[in-house]
Amino acid sequence: MSTEQPYLSVVIPCWNEQKNLESGVLEEVHAYLSRQAYPWELIVVDDGSTDLSRALVEQFFQGRRNVTLLDIPHGGKPAAVWAGIQAARGDVVLFTDMDQSTPISELDRLLPWYEEGFDVVIGSRGIAREGSSALRKAGSLVFLALRRLALLHDIVDTQCGFKSCRRAAALRAFPRLQYFQQAERPKGWKVSAYDVELLYLFEKMGYRLKEVVVQWYNRDRSDTKSQQGELAKYLQESFEMAREVLRVKRNELRGLYGRV
Repeated sequence: MSTEQPYLSVVIPCWNEQKNLESGVLEEVHAYLSRQAYPWELIVVDDGSTDLSRALVEQFFQGRRNVTLLDIPHGGKPAAVWAGIQAARGDVVLFTDMDQSTPISELDRLLPWYEEGFDVVIGSRGIAREGSSALRKAGSLVFLALRRLALLHDIVDTQCGFKSCRRAAALRAFPRLQYFQQAERPKGWKVSAYDVELLYLFEKMGYRLKEVVVQWYNRDRSDTKSQQGELAKYLQESFEMAREVLRVKRNELRGLYGRV
């Protein structure tokens, strides 16, 4: 690893991503970062994968600089992202999904906003969900309307897996997530709408948030994250996200967040 202080740390959580890795996603990410003038680092956090994911990442990282592979016991996406943030050294941290449904090159749209004084800059799929089923597109509109009535009124898309923030902000907000107060950890793939609470905490802490529309197309090739059919998976995800919004709103009304 380079001793130069990076400006950007890219954190990618990894749980059973073998098929995405075999499609060349890390090559895309590394090639883009290698073209940048600013110092950077790439951190992949393996969240206890049970397929060949870890071996594929390790093989790709062999002989490359500014890359780190972390291993953690399976704890779910928020735990993997948090582990990466704690290991990161950059001023700005991007956490993005391995499938690269939002290409890493969309960083070009996010980073300039830090020069304008923003602390959190997130990617947004907008209203459209290219590559998603009609069911998911309709469901996203319903969730958007209900969620904006309760929380984060100025944000359209809380769930896009392409978010960045200043590392200092992440170090303050992540430990406050309810996800880390739970004793039980997921045993397999589990939906988590932690993004809603995270963005709520950023907003409550007074950080300046900017939402930027980015390119997005569903490129996820993994088949081990859920064995459910489309309808069952959609219903489960919708239930989890609705429950998260209600929980955060209830905590807000009860004053549990207090002064942060």
